[in-house]
Amino acid sequence: MSGGVDSSVAAALLLEAGHDVVGVTMRLWEGDVEGTCCSVAEIDDARRVAQQLGIDHWVFRFTDDFEERVVQPYAAAHAAGLTPNPCIECNRHLKFDRLLRRASQLGFDAVATGHHARIRRDGDGRMHLLRGADPAKDQSYVLYVLGQRQLGQCLFPVGEITKAEVRARAAELGLRTAAKPDSVEVCFVTASGGREDLLRSRVGLRPGRVVDTSGNLLGHVAATELVTVGQRRGLGLGGGEKRYALSVDPAAGTVVVGGLDDLLSDTVGLTELTWTDGSVTGPVLAQCSAHGTALEAEFDGSSLRFSDLHRRVAPGQSVVLYRGDEVLGGGIAA
Repeated sequence: MSGGVDSSVAAALLLEAGHDVVGVTMRLWEGDVEGTCCSVAEIDDARRVAQQLGIDHWVFRFTDDFEERVVQPYAAAHAAGLTPNPCIECNRHLKFDRLLRRASQLGFDAVATGHHARIRRDGDGRMHLLRGADPAKDQSYVLYVLGQRQLGQCLFPVGEITKAEVRARAAELGLRTAAKPDSVEVCFVTASGGREDLLRSRVGLRPGRVVDTSGNLLGHVAATELVTVGQRRGLGLGGGEKRYALSVDPAAGTVVVGGLDDLLSDTVGLTELTWTDGSVTGPVLAQCSAHGTALEAEFDGSSLRFSDLHRRVAPGQSVVLYRGDEVLGGGIAA
């Protein structure tokens, strides 16, 4: 229970279905980052919803795991010119690994979350991960790291209903989170200092040169670690022709920029591949961001070729492969 409306209603739906439910909040970050699932206020909201539902509420402190598996890799990725996805790494290492192992140790049958996604078991007992019933709120993209073992131990109760229905159900039950807005920020990045303060304290920030594809100097940026591929604003180039970051090399202190045409590509290589139920090749749909459109592509086992040119996927971002509404797996853009 993160303190949001989705996990609150997930707990309520499980109670209605006759399950024995305990609310659990993961304490992942020592600082109090207001408005995120790591803040004191969010944990308090989760506790109070548990009280409203008449269930126990526990807090598990996984700060060391979160630091090692999510925060440090996030900072290291920016220092290497990559664009990390910390929410996926949190799912990979914390929610659906550390928490699942703790739940098993304590004798629980499953871990349920408020994710908008669905799980189906076929006649052979194989588990299938599907998009949520509400296309606008689908969160299957951030769950592609789940394999058969994890899917067999998970429940996504709100994945079968729309977000509007979630809020309506919360209002009917009088839950304090019924009208609470969704959290969209990285949970360990403060609103005041932002990514800049975090990276400055972790890896340091170094100024860099901005050059065109021929190596001609166009300007400077205050910190190459804050630039990501595809970025247009904040490059210090003023008005005129629109230019985008094509590559970022913090070690060399260089950002290469070009026009939109230079940013287009029809291929992307994938590393760190994971599958929900065995590797796949051939025609797939590929989604390159949490709320992006799935594009037709051909996967050969290590790289994707899209049917049309599109904006280059930033190295470090996850690319998730689908067939219809089913998640097949995915990997990290090279």
